[in-house]
Amino acid sequence: MKSNFDIFRIETNNIPPKKGRILIAEPFLPGTYFNRSIVLLVECSHDGAVGFILNKPVDVAINSFNKQFPGYEKQLFIGGPVNPEYLYFIHTLGDKIPGSLHVIDNLYWGGSFDVLSELIQKNQIKQSDVRFFLGYSGWAAGQLEQELKEDSWIVSNIQINQVMDCFADSWTDAVKEVGGKYKLWENYPENPTLN
Repeated sequence: MKSNFDIFRIETNNIPPKKGRILIAEPFLPGTYFNRSIVLLVECSHDGAVGFILNKPVDVAINSFNKQFPGYEKQLFIGGPVNPEYLYFIHTLGDKIPGSLHVIDNLYWGGSFDVLSELIQKNQIKQSDVRFFLGYSGWAAGQLEQELKEDSWIVSNIQINQVMDCFADSWTDAVKEVGGKYKLWENYPENPTLN
């Protein structure tokens, strides 16, 4: 008797992708960028989507990468494969950073690097107020929808405090939170041939 239970088939959970939501990669999504990644969507429309990988830290602090932030040792993260030589950021500072784009609740992305640098140098923001990324993740019109049809991602909600505290082991936590059959993913080896 053949079972129709497939733990890697993503069933529609009626949560469409939109800004402020996350994409959780299926366990074997190939590539160094997206393998077991969590991507925060900061823009999502019929024209495409933009996001930042939350759980791929780089072993470099922001002050080593950019001299505008002397003495500030906040860790950098890989945001995605698009423009990896450029620095991007998300924050909870709202109108304190001119040019910021609202994502959801008190979460914003981008804005004036000069103002951010000044606030950091004056010790007027906390380390937990901002996260830095090298590059971003981008999808052309229809591309993300196609990847969802191919069972590459689970769409889920996330709390702002989780966005600002998301680290390397967060993929497992995100899968646990979604629950159901996806909980089995957390213990599945990254490379089954080595098991």
